[in-house]
Amino acid sequence: MNKHVSRPNSRLVNALLRFSRRSQARILVAIVGLIAVLSVVSLSVEAIQPNYEPPLWQLYQHSLKPAKYVDLTHTITPTIPVWAGFGPSTFSPTVNPKTGKEYTYKQDGFEATHYNLSTDQLGTQLDPPAHWNPNYPAIDELPATYTIRPLVVIPIQDKVAGNPGYHLQVSDILAWERKHGKLPEGAVVFVRSDWSKEWPNPDLATRTKFPGVNLESLKFLHQERQILFHGHEPLDTDTTPNLEGEAWLLRNGYTQAEGVANLDQVPEAGALVAIGYPKLKGGTGGYARYIAICPPDWKYGVSVGQVPEAPLPRADKPLHWDKMLDVRVR
Repeated sequence: MNKHVSRPNSRLVNALLRFSRRSQARILVAIVGLIAVLSVVSLSVEAIQPNYEPPLWQLYQHSLKPAKYVDLTHTITPTIPVWAGFGPSTFSPTVNPKTGKEYTYKQDGFEATHYNLSTDQLGTQLDPPAHWNPNYPAIDELPATYTIRPLVVIPIQDKVAGNPGYHLQVSDILAWERKHGKLPEGAVVFVRSDWSKEWPNPDLATRTKFPGVNLESLKFLHQERQILFHGHEPLDTDTTPNLEGEAWLLRNGYTQAEGVANLDQVPEAGALVAIGYPKLKGGTGGYARYIAICPPDWKYGVSVGQVPEAPLPRADKPLHWDKMLDVRVR
């Protein structure tokens, strides 16, 4: 009886053992396959991860790095044009207050400059609304978003050639839009007049007839197109007796750029502008730096990598103080 019973049990055990072996083999194959897949995925991730670029870095590498950069800023010197009401500025070597002597490369290993600036309304500027209205932001209170914007250049130089006192009209803005499309909201709009081609002739600041932007155009740009700010080449917005355009802008919380240069080297559409200015506490004006960022195939400007940057190139002639010009020159 026991032998009869044991036979089926042996067959069952053998069947279970065979099933177990088959299952083990399948599980082993599955595990090996999974390890292989995970290894491939791991290798793929390791291969991809070192080359991963965050979106803004991609923007720089593929768009901003090959772009052409054009400086739209005048160099500040003691003799550049400035409104007579502000008076002249002076530059001089910085003096050690303990010795009364100028710092020199030879004696001290460095030099520094003392700037006696008659105004913060000098050269290429950014006017904050506090220039005319104390209830609005000063230069140090402007938001960090004043950094980079679409750049629009509206040309009026042909009309100025026939009429030195011509002011931008709404019709000029609409003509630009028929050619390029609607002005981008939040853009910076610079008005090209070529007035600055005579810079730094001091007589420019004494002329009562110069190109400007009329009040109707300013209201259209801000109220209808919601631009960030406009800029012009002369040192004033318009030639009306009470500067009605500048008064409307600054008394209503808008900023503006003045003394902009080199607009003949910038496309009318398709560029960006980088905006820099000192953060002077309570400042009612700003010595601004505007750089146009143009398409890579633009005929003017320089791209990253085309000129030495770090380290910067060593000059053949050293800087030295020119007592006639009151600045350092080579």
